[in-house]
Formats: sequence, C-alpha cells, structure tokens
Amino acid sequence: MKHKVGIVLSGGGHRGAAHAGILKAMEAFDLYPDVLSGASAGAVVGALYAAGHSPETILEVFKNIKLFSVSYFARRKAGFIDSERFEKFLSSYFPKNTFESLDKTLKVTTTDLVKGESRVFDKGLIIPAILASAAVPGIFTPVGIEGSLYADGGVLDNFPVTPLQEDTEEIYGSYVCPLKTLTVKDFKHSYNVADRALQLMMHNNSVQKFKDCKLVFSSESLESFGLFKTGQTDRIYQIGYDAASRSLEQYFK
Repeated sequence: MKHKVGIVLSGGGHRGAAHAGILKAMEAFDLYPDVLSGASAGAVVGALYAAGHSPETILEVFKNIKLFSVSYFARRKAGFIDSERFEKFLSSYFPKNTFESLDKTLKVTTTDLVKGESRVFDKGLIIPAILASAAVPGIFTPVGIEGSLYADGGVLDNFPVTPLQEDTEEIYGSYVCPLKTLTVKDFKHSYNVADRALQLMMHNNSVQKFKDCKLVFSSESLESFGLFKTGQTDRIYQIGYDAASRSLEQYFK
C-alpha cells in the first residue's frame, strides 16, 4: 500500500521559491505529497500546491508579487506593509477560499500574538490564515482572526513537522533558511546582534526536528539571498530543484 506522504515547508521569505523547485524535483521521482505543513513562505507555497497549482505556477506567483508596492503600504497599522491588502492578489488562486476546497490536506502554522503560542489552521478560510502565517513582525501587519491577532508562524515554529506526524507515514522536509556565514566585522550594531540571536534560535529549533523526516532538502547557497530580495527568483527555484534532485538520486540509487 502506498504510504501517505507529507512535506514540511519552512519559512524563508522570497527564498520560498526554492520550495517550488523542491516540489518539482519530488514529482520527477513520483513523490506527490498528500499533506503539506508550512510556516510563513512555506505556508503560501503549501497552500498553492494543495490548491492544485503546479510548481511552475508557484514560481510565477513569487515573480509577480510586488511586496513593496506603494499600494500595499500600511496606514495607521502595526507594520509597513498591510497584509490584508494581498487578499485580492491571492483570491484568483483560491477562488473558494477554504481549506475544505483544497485538493490536498494543508496545515498552516501561525503565531497568536495575544496568547503567545502557535496555532495550526486546517479548517475554514484559507487566505487569512496564510496571510497571518507570512506576516513577518515589524514588516507586515498582523492579521485579525476570530478576535485575536496572528503573525508569522516561523516565530515559534519555522519547521512545523508536528502537524504531519499523525496524518502521514513518510515525511519529507524543505528547509530554505540556512545560517548565513558571518565574521566579527558583521556585528557593528545592536540590531545585528539581536537579529543573529533570533536566527540562531529559530535555526536550532528547526534543525532538531530534521530527525523526524525521511529526507530534508536544503542548500547552503540559499544563505546569500535575503528574505525580501527579489529579482533572482529563477535562480532560487533552480537551487531548490538541484538540491532535492541530488538528495533523491543518492537516496534512491
């Protein structure tokens, strides 16, 4: 009997395009995830794939979305970019806007800012959930759902493998947040230290969960791409595809 395949997709900003390349490589090996769990950019990719969109279409989404367009700027809200203004952009990809209408099972991890805990959405409206999961604090405004405020799922769980463990027999991972190599000279300001501490914490928490996956696809070369650096989407996609292809070829040879 065919195993039920799951994949966990990490956060990573624009590097999330690598997830699409990884999914494409998996398809070449006849691996089609039945259940997807994602945080932040991984939630966006997972949702698109679960809705039946191809890796190529997901790549185009990353190319077409203009994060810092004036039309998306927030006014009198807690953030520079208004998360809810992306609803119209996403509505064409999710015309029914529900988890129940998806072709595959999806688990979206968010951070409840009020309660200070992670929450996984898998029922009801899908667009608010993925917007909340991708709302990087300080950059994107938090999203109100059911009387609370939600933000980036990667804050507390950037590699949400736990939601897959009950529903799947075989779990793969896609991790697009390798630690950037730094030198002493890179720590010139207090925010450099604070940012590094946060990245170390998130990375360490994620890596500890790799053991729960059959394979984890990643590439250290992704460290050179910033969270919101656009213009190199094709390259990021290819890096993901190549990394997964190498791992799968070695594993199945």
